[in-house]
Amino acid sequence: MFLSTLGIAIREIRANLLRSFLTTLGIIIGVGAVIIVVSLGQGATLQVQNDLSDLGSNLIALIPGNENQGSANRLVTMFTQADVDALREQVPTITMATGVLTQVATVVYGNENYYSSVRGTDNDYLTIRNLDVELGRSFTSGELRGGRPACIIGETPRRELFGAQNPIGAQIRLIAGGNVSCEVIGVLEEKGADTFGQDQDDFILAPLLFVQRRIAGTRDITLIFMSGIAADATEESVEDVTALMRQRHRLREGEENDFFMQDLKQVQEQFEQITGVMLALVSAVAGISLIVGGIGVMNVMLVSVTERTREIGIRLAIGAQEGNVLTQFLVEAILLSVMGGILGVGFGMSMSFLAAWGLGFPFVVSTTATIIAVVFSALIGVIFGFFPAQRAARLNPIDALRYE
Repeated sequence: MFLSTLGIAIREIRANLLRSFLTTLGIIIGVGAVIIVVSLGQGATLQVQNDLSDLGSNLIALIPGNENQGSANRLVTMFTQADVDALREQVPTITMATGVLTQVATVVYGNENYYSSVRGTDNDYLTIRNLDVELGRSFTSGELRGGRPACIIGETPRRELFGAQNPIGAQIRLIAGGNVSCEVIGVLEEKGADTFGQDQDDFILAPLLFVQRRIAGTRDITLIFMSGIAADATEESVEDVTALMRQRHRLREGEENDFFMQDLKQVQEQFEQITGVMLALVSAVAGISLIVGGIGVMNVMLVSVTERTREIGIRLAIGAQEGNVLTQFLVEAILLSVMGGILGVGFGMSMSFLAAWGLGFPFVVSTTATIIAVVFSALIGVIFGFFPAQRAARLNPIDALRYE
């Protein structure tokens, strides 16, 4: 019985193929929008997770200044090498700590010049930030202790200054308030742009003492990077670091911190919250499109009831029950909606793939979202197809037979 009903439903849909397609267009767009949003949202989240893992292992950044004002606060207390040493020795929940002093400089080699940032630090920076030296070597202990002019350059300044040349051993000039020479001893492995389009290869590393003495003219450290013992111990690490730094900066109870911290877990959670809000908003718009599509299904089914009034009258006159007629039209409405859902899934996946390829995100197929979208489209058929089906089932056979 059901197969017969399904066969009749397919025949009626094929008899008005263009109208059936136009009827399901709203559902196709709605389901497709849901698939696109979920796929891109998950792809963006995965991309951010990959980018964050590239930034460092359980990375925690200690930044001078008030969290709301940052380092622009005039009363900010900068860090010192003693702070870095204390963190290494007295905080058991972190495995590494390294101080960083960043200065922007014009980098000159021959007739080429490039504007980049010079970061004074040590070899622990390479480990904490997951940076690999692709060509050359890292700093020696003598270079770090003596503040010798040695540089490890990122791929972007290497490309801009040297092109296809091997830069190892070359002398570059760093112009930032002064003019100092620095020997290139290494080139970092290329990482490319992150999710937000920021170049991760546009910087130069040098020994901290060299940058402090020869470029910046200060003993300050503007940033401390730390690596926690484990991802799930980040909160404990933050608490331990906060307690130590408050003690070192002689902050009284109730006095606001003159530093703040950021960790990758917080950044990831913030991004996931933003993605969740955007997903909810766009899904709401897609839901409206599905409702509009359901109204279209109801409208075309009402038209179909009107067109087939005489057929309904004949079926009722020869013994068909109201339930049979109700089932027939309800199956047609559900079939239309499910077809729209399936086409919407195909449309959504195709557009998601193209969008992910264009944006550079991983292409992620959400099985859960796909199943929910198809099931929801079937529910649309049930909800919006019930009234036309009920109307057809309640037709008076005599009146239906007289209908022209």
